Amino acid sequence: MKLPRLTAWIFATAALLALIGLLSPQQLPVSLYKLSLVTMAAVVAYWLDRALFPYARPGSYLCSSDWHRDGPTCDDADHAVVTGYEMVFAAAMLRRAIIVAGAMLAIGLGA
Repeated sequence: MKLPRLTAWIFATAALLALIGLLSPQQLPVSLYKLSLVTMAAVVAYWLDRALFPYARPGSYLCSSDWHRDGPTCDDADHAVVTGYEMVFAAAMLRRAIIVAGAMLAIGLGA
């Protein structure tokens, strides 16, 4: 049986959280507070990107909007991009990543 993706990271996070609990238990609420702020910033930034650019979502440049239902529709990639829109797709993905990273950094540094 194959383990789910990022299982090693879940175990590493749990081990580090246990280590914080042993070494400095008063920091556990602070760590959870910071984690919740950064997670909330990522979610808000994602929805901000969707609201600001409703017609330039990265998924709209894929060959099939529902790959699992329709199967591969062009080339052999799992999520093939429509021919001629590769750079636009890359720019949309990069735009979303920059917005999310900026929001997470701003909240992380400001709180």
